[in-house]
This record gives sequence, structure tokens and C-alpha cells, in this order.
Amino acid sequence: MTGPLDGGAHDGRDPDEPAAFLRIPAPRTAPDDMTEQERGRTPEQRQAPRAPRAPGQREAAEQREAAEQREAAEQREAAEQREAAEARQAAEPFQVPEPPQVSEAAEVPEVPEATAMAEARETPPVAEPLSHKVLMSLLGAWALSACSAEETALVEAHLTECAPCADEALRLRDAVGLLHADGNLDLDPLLRSRVLENALGRRPARVPVPGWAAPYDAETARLDALLRDIGDAEWHAPVRLKWYEEKGTVSRRTTVAGVIGHLMTVDGLVATSLGLDDPLGADAPAHPTERTEGFWRAAKPPPTRTIHEPWREQSHTLIRTVSFAGRGVAELSVSYGFFALPLRDALLDRAFECWVHGADIAEAVHYPYKPPSSGHLHEMIDLATRLLPAALAIRRRSGLAAPARELVTAGSPGRSLHLEIEGAGGGDWFIALDSPAAVGSRERSVAQVALDGVEFCQLVAGRVSPEDAAAGQDGDREAIRDVLFAAATMSRL
Repeated sequence: MTGPLDGGAHDGRDPDEPAAFLRIPAPRTAPDDMTEQERGRTPEQRQAPRAPRAPGQREAAEQREAAEQREAAEQREAAEQREAAEARQAAEPFQVPEPPQVSEAAEVPEVPEATAMAEARETPPVAEPLSHKVLMSLLGAWALSACSAEETALVEAHLTECAPCADEALRLRDAVGLLHADGNLDLDPLLRSRVLENALGRRPARVPVPGWAAPYDAETARLDALLRDIGDAEWHAPVRLKWYEEKGTVSRRTTVAGVIGHLMTVDGLVATSLGLDDPLGADAPAHPTERTEGFWRAAKPPPTRTIHEPWREQSHTLIRTVSFAGRGVAELSVSYGFFALPLRDALLDRAFECWVHGADIAEAVHYPYKPPSSGHLHEMIDLATRLLPAALAIRRRSGLAAPARELVTAGSPGRSLHLEIEGAGGGDWFIALDSPAAVGSRERSVAQVALDGVEFCQLVAGRVSPEDAAAGQDGDREAIRDVLFAAATMSRL
């Protein structure tokens, strides 16, 4: 098909031009857009093809026109929006904004940081409660006054509610008092005996020490603690031993080591009565003074602290032996040469001498040393009062005491002296005056003497003379004098 698409009208295209390259006619110009030259032309003239323009110029012109149209449209739209906004503002009256209403259910706004800091400065901090474990761990610091004010308040409030912590706090405060004490820091010599007594009270020993041997066990333990606490040089410290004889006080100078040697040799008399080895050998004398003098002469050079261990081992052996021996051993006789005592009284006598010489050593080395316990002191006083009638009879035979006035049969009450012991270990004893075989009686008392328990023991040990004994006296003065001097002559080296 070669004819034109508009039914035969020819648009000036080459008839031989392929149909695939048909030219689209340009849009007709609107009347308003026509120039004066175009308006003067006829429609046929206007339809006539114009002179072709360069393709680059036409596209550039179209782009400029489109850009100008868009810019003009945007300016008109912006102007219309400004005018609408001004019209709305002019139509609405001015209103004051109301504060926002906060409902009860609404969340309270947070306090500003500055206000919170000011309130924190004005309000004291409230300490948070601590657990029982933490408060218990603070008791030591509280006792030392090392807690802060808040911790102190919490601890003291807790102590009013918790009895165990209150008891612990009191014990810690007492301990702090010991730390700040100005007194002697040496251990109490009675500490070991108290610990042993408490331990045995909670769990008795499988083979318990007999009650009559307990004073010896306690006094040797106390002396052992003293000896362990002194230095090598103090074993050579001078010690003066004193006792009372017929004509007055006698003394002998030795050392700490010499005193322990004396105790060991006399304890050997008890050891031999139990079948144990004598520390001085089989041929040693039986008199206590002779045994001691022989030991001191044979000790070349003088004894040192090496004597401590043999004495200690011997005392332990004596306690073990009597503990395993059974009940009958208590009445076993122990010979002192010129007199004899049953084993129970012999060990009590050795406990008394251990205390007396322990006090001598303590005085020489400036060590604190207390008297025995009240119960043991009472037993020692009782032994001395049982031996007093025999000592009085010995003085009477020597002409140093008044003759007997009323002799009675053995076991009958006779003239007596009422000995009243005050203080620790105290009690009342009645001493037969005319015969050791007589029985002391309150009804037959002709005199009364009052003495402190420790002072009476010092009189018996020869540490206090009869003239210096501060005794309250009443009744027969002659009987009182004879008894006080007889008590002093029971002392020996």
C-alpha cells in the first residue's frame, strides 16, 4: 500500500520513503500563542510546513519553557499557601494555653537532679539493715571502737535483740580491756590447772587421778608452768630457804635449780615407797635434810635447768602410779626417817612443800604466784592441825612447852585450843593440848586463836615466826603460845 494514511492527502513526504519512518506532524499552535505574523496568515498558510529548525535548538527551547512553567507553578502554590495561613491566623482569636492537667493515676514526674541533690544534703542517709552474719563479723571492730557511726548504731541495736551476740560482745570488750591493761602480762599460774579441771569435768579421764592426789598434781603443774616461763639465767637466781628450829629461824642459800633438786630428792621418798627408782640411788639416806645436803654436795657443777625434766618426769610418774594402783595404796606408809605418813598424807605434804618452794622461786625471779585453790588449801591446813598435837608433844619432851595438865585416856576429849582459820580454806579445828591421843573438843576449849589461812600455812612453813603471826587470841595465853611455836617447828628444809 503506497497511498497516504489520511485517504490520499499528501504531506510532502517522499512517496518512496518507507512507511516505518512516517513523520508525526507537529502540534498546531493555539490562537493565543500565535504571533502577529501567524494571525495574518490563512489557515492553509498556517498549515503549510514551516522551515525546519535545527533539532538542538527546538529541544532546548522546550526544556526552558517547561522549567519556566514549573517554577511559575511552584511560586503560585507557595503564595497561595502563605495567603491561606495568614487568613486562618487573622480569623482565630488569641488564646492563652492552659497548663496540662495531671490526673491522680498519672505518674509523678522525676525530681530534677539539682533538687534531688539538695534534698540528699538536707536528709541524713538511712542505713540499710545488715544480716545477722555481717553484724556478728562486726563485733570485733565494735569492741575496738573501730566501727563507723552507722555500723555502731546497727550493732548496738542488734545487741539488744540477740543474746548470743550480746554475750560475745561482752567477752570481746573484756579482752580489749586486757589488751590495754597496764598490769603484768604474765600468764596466770593457775591457768593450766583450771584448763585441766574444766577439761576433765567435761570428759573425765579413763583412769582418773584419786582425789587425795589432786593437790599434788595441781601444785606440780603450777610449778612446772613457772619453770617453763623463766630464762636460763634465772635458774641461777639466788633463793633463800627458811625454816624454824628450836632456837629460832634458820635459812640456807641456794639457787632456783637447787630448790628443784631439793624437791626431787624428797619426792624420791614417795617414789621408793611405791617401788619406783630412787633418784639418789639405793643407798640414799631416808632423812629429807640429809638427802638434800647430799644431792647439793654431789652436784658438780651446780645444777642448772637440766634438773627440770627429771623432776617433771618423776612427778608425772608418781601421779600415773597412784592412779593405776587402786584404792589400797592410799594407806601405804612413807617413811621420812624420824616419822612416817600414809601415802595420801605424804602426797598432800609434798603438794604443800611444792607450793611453798614455788612461792620462794617466784619471789626470786619476780613472778606472780598465787596460793592453792580453796579446797586444796583446806586439806593442807587440815593435815597441819592433825600433826600439831604430836609436834607439841615433841616440844614438851624437850622442855620447850608447858607440861600437860590433864591426861586422859586415848580417844577421850581433853583440853583443847579452838583454831579458827579465816579466808580461803578456812574452818574450825580443835587441837588437843595435853596428849596426842586425846580428841580435841569444843566443850573442853580453853583458848581460841584466829588466823588467816595463808598466814597459818606460812607459819607452818617457817616463813613467819610465831612472834610475828598476827593472831587474834583469847583465853589461856600459855596454851596459845605453845601451839603457835609447835606449828612453826613443823617446818623443815
